[in-house]
Amino acid sequence: MKIPAEGKLLRIFIGEADKWQGKPLYEEIVLLAKKNGMAGATAIKGFMGFGCKSHMHTAKILRLSEDLPIVIEIVDSEEKINQFIPHVDEMVKEGLVTLEKANVVMYRADNCNK
Repeated sequence: MKIPAEGKLLRIFIGEADKWQGKPLYEEIVLLAKKNGMAGATAIKGFMGFGCKSHMHTAKILRLSEDLPIVIEIVDSEEKINQFIPHVDEMVKEGLVTLEKANVVMYRADNCNK
């Protein structure tokens, strides 16, 4: 699989407790990205954060949160990202979604047959 040098980065900010059809939202977005043939997707768990409601989510022991921030990053061609955004719009009920230009320097792996 090849990504154009001028790709797009889709970044999705959600909470660990967010669900889609009873399953963790971050898992469902990553699985859907794979199903849709995206070049790759990564879900990153944050230690601390807050959103528009200013409710602090933290991994500190004294304030153990079961709803830590999750950021999902997907880099691919502009066309594929634009086709994927409507799915994200349907699935994300609370959160933030950003899109920015990504200069793809390299994308390679041994024995990657796609």
